[in-house]
Amino acid sequence: MPSNKNALIRYKFLDELLSDRHHYYDIKDLTEKCNEKLQELGFREVTRRCIEKDIVYLQERPFEAPIQRFKWNGKNCVAYQDSSYSIFKQEMSKEERYLLREVLSTIGQFNGLDHFEWLEKFKIGLDIKERRQIISFSNNPYLLNSNLLGALFDNISNEVVIRLSYHTFSNPTTRSIDFHPYLLKQYNDRWFLLGSPDGESKILTFALDRIDKVEPLPDKKYAKCPEDLFERFDDIVGVTLYEDRPIEHILFWVSDTSKDYVITKPIHGSQTPQKGETEQKLHDEYSHLAGGAFFTIDCIPNYELIRTLCSFGKELIVVSPNNIKKDILLRVKMMMTIYKTLI
Repeated sequence: MPSNKNALIRYKFLDELLSDRHHYYDIKDLTEKCNEKLQELGFREVTRRCIEKDIVYLQERPFEAPIQRFKWNGKNCVAYQDSSYSIFKQEMSKEERYLLREVLSTIGQFNGLDHFEWLEKFKIGLDIKERRQIISFSNNPYLLNSNLLGALFDNISNEVVIRLSYHTFSNPTTRSIDFHPYLLKQYNDRWFLLGSPDGESKILTFALDRIDKVEPLPDKKYAKCPEDLFERFDDIVGVTLYEDRPIEHILFWVSDTSKDYVITKPIHGSQTPQKGETEQKLHDEYSHLAGGAFFTIDCIPNYELIRTLCSFGKELIVVSPNNIKKDILLRVKMMMTIYKTLI
């Protein structure tokens, strides 16, 4: 048995790499990956010959790991025959099985997760019986391509580059792009995929109902996300971010009929009710807006914001700025023009 102090660390990391069903590695790749890990932990790098000996050792007693060698894109790759195998795998304790059974039983009641085949396998393996549904999430049963969620979830979590085939609302022609997927986000009962095109750092957003096909590219190197995507949504409503637009300070009035709804479900995280002297001045200045309450939000205007503001009809009136009012007025005029043709 090798006596190196970092041998166990190498075995642990090799075990993870050999069971990776999303990427195929040759000895050169395995050596580079292991050395990256060793450097992070403050250990000296090892040679390719050392990794070759490690793999031979894993095939012998006591591990007897089922390792296979095969050709992939011109490389002599090495992997476990069964991706679920691990030299460190142990039986779960009774308490661990009980806890996992309860967690999966609860998750299994959530709407919209029926595309995760692994969840069903877990439930069968742990003998989880069906339970009465006691919690339900908003779900669109008619959403196109919802079956892609499981595949995209899998590719994101395992850092796999994909070839994305898609089309737009305005052009049905299918286009393709090599894409590094980072995040799945739900908004208004639709799912969106965020990521970067291969070789670029800009973030693009694709609606799942515009995606035609997803093809994994395991031989391509995955680039990690260059930014915190959750911060991306701090200044917008929805998912559309126009990076060249500034944040607007938006003041709006809401009628007595709808103000409690807006208070309990803010239009944006920055929403602030106007109180005290400020509120009184606004009521005096806009006395034709009877009763109600005034609020402000600070966000970047986009399609989703305008649509949300318009969804309240006459119960919500934007007071400033003028560019937001003009966008809403244009929508109202277009609606009036269309409705007049129907009367």
